[in-house]
Amino acid sequence: MMLENTGHTTLLIITAMALVTLVTRYGGVFLMGFIPINRRVEGFINGMSGSVLIALILPMAVEGDTAARLALLTTLLVMLWLKKPLPAITAGLLMTAGWRYFI
Repeated sequence: MMLENTGHTTLLIITAMALVTLVTRYGGVFLMGFIPINRRVEGFINGMSGSVLIALILPMAVEGDTAARLALLTTLLVMLWLKKPLPAITAGLLMTAGWRYFI
């Protein structure tokens, strides 16, 4: 199936993506209402967030440019130093922006 890249098609795709996102988010909350939260389920949920984070970061660390790697390193160091995510993310973004602007 081929879709023409017109204004209406783009709006249709964005709407479909938004609906899928809403259904999966609300559906997940609805389904979790039927599952009792025990140690095993809680461990799965806690482990899942770390694995998703690694799945997002690892490709950038392996295939990213110098700015991306410096951003990851800066974010890691600031997070270890301050133990707060927002300043760490800000430092990583500033490192990337500064590296790409000046180099």
